[in-house]
Amino acid sequence: MPTTPSVRAGDKRTESARATGGGGGASEAPLAVERIDVAVADKSPLILAGLDKLLSDDRRFNLVLKATDGEDFLEAARQHKFAIAVIGWQLPTIHARDVLRALSRQVSAPKIVVYSGTNDPAAPAETLQLGGAGFVSKRAPPERLLDVLASVAAGDMVFPFVDIRKMRSDPLENLTLRERSLLSALGSGHTNSQLAKDFGVSINTIKFHLRNLFEKLDVRNRSQAIALFLEMKHGSWPGSGAGGRNLDGPPAGARGRRAHGRPE
Repeated sequence: MPTTPSVRAGDKRTESARATGGGGGASEAPLAVERIDVAVADKSPLILAGLDKLLSDDRRFNLVLKATDGEDFLEAARQHKFAIAVIGWQLPTIHARDVLRALSRQVSAPKIVVYSGTNDPAAPAETLQLGGAGFVSKRAPPERLLDVLASVAAGDMVFPFVDIRKMRSDPLENLTLRERSLLSALGSGHTNSQLAKDFGVSINTIKFHLRNLFEKLDVRNRSQAIALFLEMKHGSWPGSGAGGRNLDGPPAGARGRRAHGRPE
């Protein structure tokens, strides 16, 4: 079950250096450094505990929120103000890709640093494409994450080397298996009600995932998505050779399955 994000009361502590002259002399103006509010979201309680300790021990940062679920994190990001968020790549219920897409439509959204141990070589490039501010491997020393957070707070973007020539251009590459199944079902003429029944979820959930699917495919509506589906299925999309793609319908056993009540 997704957990409610832990939100800490805003802690605006500052570090001040005061020099007061003797004998009633004037004192210098205080030098104050405001801490940077940071939120974290990761599916692992162990990682969350480690990030809590790491950030709490660094006087530059103020940890204000922790979440273990992508949807809970997005809801908290709408209700609370924080400068930066550290999120895992594979969050429950909503992938980091969908978090980044949703935040790209939000005014004054926090800057996102993806902190992940994924072996997907395209993850840093996707994070960059989707508007992320940084990417740090969990295999890097913890101090690396702190340095990246400080750089991002200062206005920089920090990524490992990304070969932009290899950044994904095939729209299918970013689709999950379930999203491909949804696309195939659209191509077969299924309505939202039929899709909801097939995947065992609500119509609102189907609408949410269809919006994400249309955005990934860079189309505006169902008709354009179906047209693109037919192009890919018949091999007329550039570079759409065999490639092992499955566009022939939902995988076996899809009907009635749930993943936290939403398509996987």
